Amino acid sequence: MIYLLTEKQDEVIKIIYNRLDQHDIIWAFTGSTSQAIHGMEIIPVDIDIQTDKAGAYEIGSLLEQYEIEPVAFSSTDWIRSYFGTFFIEGITVEVMGDIQIIKDGKWEEVIDLNTLIEYKIYKGLPLPVMNLAYESAAYRIMGRHERADAINRFLLN
Repeated sequence: MIYLLTEKQDEVIKIIYNRLDQHDIIWAFTGSTSQAIHGMEIIPVDIDIQTDKAGAYEIGSLLEQYEIEPVAFSSTDWIRSYFGTFFIEGITVEVMGDIQIIKDGKWEEVIDLNTLIEYKIYKGLPLPVMNLAYESAAYRIMGRHERADAINRFLLN
């Protein structure tokens, strides 16, 4: 399989994995990083991590030396979560806990991540990644139909 992650991104993924693996945190790579780990032909710009509220704060603590924006509740008109930003080896890492998206004028319930996390072996590491069908549905809710369609085409192959 051909992966499009850069060596620097691989290095950051390994740092994150090594920091979080020995802790009891529910977390997974999401967004373009997850899709690249799944094997999609996509080049991520940053690294996104999805978790729950407690996980967001614990990850924030474990990555504190890289902190740009500490984990705190953040909300826009269409999405809210416990959000923090980190900068590791030149790569931006965003952590989002208890993500909720507006659908039909109402905030969706916080999802149980345990039902959506899969593990993919990537360069010898068993990495937690979000289920691509879930990611496709989330992109569609956010109005990012091209990305949702790309994920669906990948899933069909």
